[in-house]
Amino acid sequence: MTDDAATLGMTALQLQTFLAPRLPSFGTVIGIEKFGTGQSNPTFLITTDMRRYVLRTKPPGPLLPSAHQVEREFRVLMALGLQGIPVPQVYHLTRDDASPTGRAFYVMEFLRGRIFWDPALPDQTPQDRAALYDAMNATLARLHDVDVATAGLSDYGKRGTYFARQTDRWAAQYAASAPDPLPDMVRVEDWLRATMPADDGQVSLVHGDWRMDNLMFAPRTPEVLGILDWELSTLGHPLADLAYQCMQWRLPNSGDMRGLGGIDRAALGLPTEAEYVAAYCVRRGIGPIDNWSFYIVFAFFRLAAILAGVAARATGGNASNPELAQKYGRAVPMLAALALSEIDGASQ
Repeated sequence: MTDDAATLGMTALQLQTFLAPRLPSFGTVIGIEKFGTGQSNPTFLITTDMRRYVLRTKPPGPLLPSAHQVEREFRVLMALGLQGIPVPQVYHLTRDDASPTGRAFYVMEFLRGRIFWDPALPDQTPQDRAALYDAMNATLARLHDVDVATAGLSDYGKRGTYFARQTDRWAAQYAASAPDPLPDMVRVEDWLRATMPADDGQVSLVHGDWRMDNLMFAPRTPEVLGILDWELSTLGHPLADLAYQCMQWRLPNSGDMRGLGGIDRAALGLPTEAEYVAAYCVRRGIGPIDNWSFYIVFAFFRLAAILAGVAARATGGNASNPELAQKYGRAVPMLAALALSEIDGASQ
């Protein structure tokens, strides 16, 4: 068994024996290759003599409550595909109790396109950078305009008090991952609870990890072919996705968490944060956003809690990418410090 097949928990023959009766014209498996990127659910390129597929599975070992629910990913991908949202087509879901590995997984379409790992888009022209960001903005607005009832996702999450509930959730997850919490994380959590805005009733499907490298773009145009990595999706407040992406305007453009901070964005043709937010508001027909700092601080706190969990999995030996997981764990203090910087700026 190859290393990647061992990570999946099935040989090529075992995978073929299981999937061939379930997927028409599946063919003969000739390759299993684990994608090296990503920290959530291990993802594999499955090559047969007929075509390519992508298989996404839960990681091995003990998992945090409510984490790594590939069953939810499969459900939302299927629902959004029927609504015309650009997502990979899904073909098959196997739940834990029916899986040869004891871990749920699903099989989806392999998309041919471009993924940009550096949000500064160094290999693109200024015009192309502007077009790619505009397409990303338009796709986010389109996602948030999906009628969840029509899509069959009315029960995909709780309604109302999203930020209060999410603050509770990620505070608990952080406590479970970091027995000795950072004082800065405690300060940020306290500030969020003290400045929590009143619920305004907005509910939409939120992706939960909206950033450039979770989109597949067409090979030669700025068209978004597919939105990837739906593990953190739920019903929630649309500004959570918008603020999560806008963290990138503050993150440094260096290291393992590349943002747009410290670079000449105007010279590169990149939109300002204010321009990006304004374009989103126009597309969704909403007015200027109040309490913007709260949403940015919440995004930093949430991401820090997520990365603390990634680091905990690395310590436990079941991270998808252990080396990168440890590096991300070391980013938690930086994220907490950036959140405090935003808090300080909001108070001036």
